[in-house]
Amino acid sequence: MDSYVFHDMKLVWLDGGVNYLDGGTMFGVVPKALWSRKYAVDEQNLIELRTDPIYIAYEGKHILIDTGIGKGKLSDKMKRNLGVRAETKVEESLAELGLKPNDIDIILMSHLHNDHAAGLTGWENGELVSIFPNADIFVSQVEWDEMRNPNIRSRNTYWKENWEPIQQQVKTFEGQVTVLPGVEMIHTGGHSDGHSIIKLTQNGETIVHMADIMPTHAHSNPLWVLAYDDYPMTSIFAKEKIMKEALANGYKFIFYHDAVYRLVQWGESGKEIVASLERTK
Repeated sequence: MDSYVFHDMKLVWLDGGVNYLDGGTMFGVVPKALWSRKYAVDEQNLIELRTDPIYIAYEGKHILIDTGIGKGKLSDKMKRNLGVRAETKVEESLAELGLKPNDIDIILMSHLHNDHAAGLTGWENGELVSIFPNADIFVSQVEWDEMRNPNIRSRNTYWKENWEPIQQQVKTFEGQVTVLPGVEMIHTGGHSDGHSIIKLTQNGETIVHMADIMPTHAHSNPLWVLAYDDYPMTSIFAKEKIMKEALANGYKFIFYHDAVYRLVQWGESGKEIVASLERTK
């Protein structure tokens, strides 16, 4: 498993599964002639996307950012439609670290779309239960409200199977919240109305997890947003603001979906990568 030491934090990318989605949908209105130079695409116009939770060991706590695509909850037809080629092996990844799901203290949910939240629950003796029963699950209030009452568009990804067993564990916030010193969640909207980013700060340095307003390194241009975004202009404005701050201050970026990089730092111009951690394949 890939890992990165960030001062007092240790980050490890777990095996959350993989799916292949239409490249055009993942890059919205950006012409293929442009985006295909930055991210590999196959003959069916599909691109590889990881769904890998990030484990963080910090201040004696075991933390996850998102939970993977889940396992045992999708029919063959659903797997085909969602491009799922491998389901979650998060429990196996944790075991390699000497941990069990019961050891997880905190889960930071960037949002609750199925490819991020399905790993929250699983089947046990014919019943759906919480995979991480001892964890506090942080998510924006806006996202939690829509998860339980999805609209005609979002009901295709906000499933009761992913929230009903964990509802007593959820802790919501509005605007932003400091979960631990140096661990902050910030509501941005955009990809979903309740979408949030995660900011990690240590000794004057910062790592930003942009979640799905920048799912891969190839989405660093503020105008390159997903056709999946419910509010694309909100994504653009949020990404523009954060990128301006990040590039000026040398922030690093980590990814949940990127099949190429785990971590990237751009130079101040935002055009060249000056430091990175590639995904081990």
